[in-house]
Amino acid sequence: MSPQARRIESQHTDKGYVPIYTTAVVEQPWSQYTPTEHDTWAQLFRRQRELLKGRSFQSFIDNQQRFGMAADAIPRFDDINDVLAGTTGWKIVAVEGLLPELTFFEHLANRRFPVTWWIRKPEQIDYIAEPDLFHDLFGHVPLLLEPLFADYMQAYGRGGLKAHGLGAEALMHLTRLYWYTVEFGLIREGGGLRIYGAGILSSKGESIHCLESASPNRIGFDLARIMRTRYRIDSFQKTYFVIESFEDLIEATRPDFTALYREVAAQPVIAAGDVLATDQVIQRGNGEGWASDGDV
Repeated sequence: MSPQARRIESQHTDKGYVPIYTTAVVEQPWSQYTPTEHDTWAQLFRRQRELLKGRSFQSFIDNQQRFGMAADAIPRFDDINDVLAGTTGWKIVAVEGLLPELTFFEHLANRRFPVTWWIRKPEQIDYIAEPDLFHDLFGHVPLLLEPLFADYMQAYGRGGLKAHGLGAEALMHLTRLYWYTVEFGLIREGGGLRIYGAGILSSKGESIHCLESASPNRIGFDLARIMRTRYRIDSFQKTYFVIESFEDLIEATRPDFTALYREVAAQPVIAAGDVLATDQVIQRGNGEGWASDGDV
């Protein structure tokens, strides 16, 4: 029997953001959601669906509709799993908050995607520092109906298990790949750029910024380049990487990364906003509004 669901949030102290981790898998306490929580989902859902018209990759909204996602109520995880089971074989599992890396990788490697069961508070509508139900379910889960992307996520999990055994540096390189693809990736589609990264799909401001602002760089996907590139966790990204198709991601994860980790470690780290002479530059950003420090 699953443990009772708790809401575990990271702490903000005078020393900064302190993540708190949990490994528990719980039952979604759907009957316990309050009218305020359903209303928060509804506000976010309606706003993002409107914003993403013409901005998200083509089948994103279609996939949400295949799940029956709507603004009227927080979806039931069991209903989502009924659809996943008959398509790509994934399953979502309810979790209480941030997972340790190894636990997260184990879930992905076994075609399980962790979804935080609780949703942000009304005062966090525009920004929350950690994943919540809206980010996970609205942003991530529709991509699990894309067969190639679903395979990429499983391959990433398996790669994460291996990287965990290789050490902190390998994990850092792999984390950057996740950040610049799964969370903040762009894809070329229909003669333009579209969003597929969940960190963008679930964010009002970044949905607009990533495609329409002159500030960020937009650069063609390059696996080793991404692994060397630092990123932003507290502001819009300075650089977005663009894939031509989800096949790019599958091809990137076919080789064993062990030798690549050594190669990348021997090269200089790249700041989040840097543009290299070897980059395939789609748009060079003007850097307006960039913070001078804070890359991670």
